[in-house]
Amino acid sequence: MSYYKRKKRRKFMAEINVVPYIDVMLVLLVIFMIATPLLTQGVDVNLPKAQAKQIPPKAQMPLIISVTKDGRYFLNTSSQPNSPLPAAQLMSEVDSQITSANNKNLPLDIYVKGDIDANYGTVVTAMVLLQKAGASNVGLITEDS
Repeated sequence: MSYYKRKKRRKFMAEINVVPYIDVMLVLLVIFMIATPLLTQGVDVNLPKAQAKQIPPKAQMPLIISVTKDGRYFLNTSSQPNSPLPAAQLMSEVDSQITSANNKNLPLDIYVKGDIDANYGTVVTAMVLLQKAGASNVGLITEDS
C-alpha cells in the first residue's frame, strides 16, 4: 500500500461568478443616485424662448449670472451659488474672476440667464454691472423654441 494518496483533480468551473459584479453595479448605482441631483447647477429661472445658434461647450466653466423674477442676482462660480448676491459683491467677484482669467491668458465666457418674468431693468442692470467689472463680451442664455 502506498503512503501517498492520489490527489483528486478538480474540474474546471465553466461558470462566471457574478456576485462581485452585482456588488460593483449596486455601488455604482448608489453613487449615480447621489451625484445626479448635484449636477444641476444654478438657480431655476424660466428662460425666454428664442431660436439662436447653440454655442459649443468649452473646457473652462463660464460665468453665469442668473436674474430671478424678483430681481435677485446669483453667480454660479461664487462660494454659495444658491445664495443671492448684492450688486456690489457680484461686481467684485466677477472682476476678480475676469482678472484671474486674463492673468492666465484664458478666455472667459460670461452669460446672463434672466427669467422671462424678470423686470427688464434688472437684467440690464446686471449687464451694466458686468461691464463695470470689465466684461467686454456678454451673452444671453435662452431656451430653444
